[in-house]
Amino acid sequence: MKALAMMAITALLLAGLAGCGQKGPLYLPDDEPAAEQPDQSS
Repeated sequence: MKALAMMAITALLLAGLAGCGQKGPLYLPDDEPAAEQPDQSS
């Protein structure tokens, strides 16, 4: 029972540490990257 509790605590700590590196707001990327506008010389 004690080994199971230690494994559960270790898994929770590792999951928490893995999430620490995620920074910035969550967003969905655009479907298409912004393409450069072609020169419209007249």
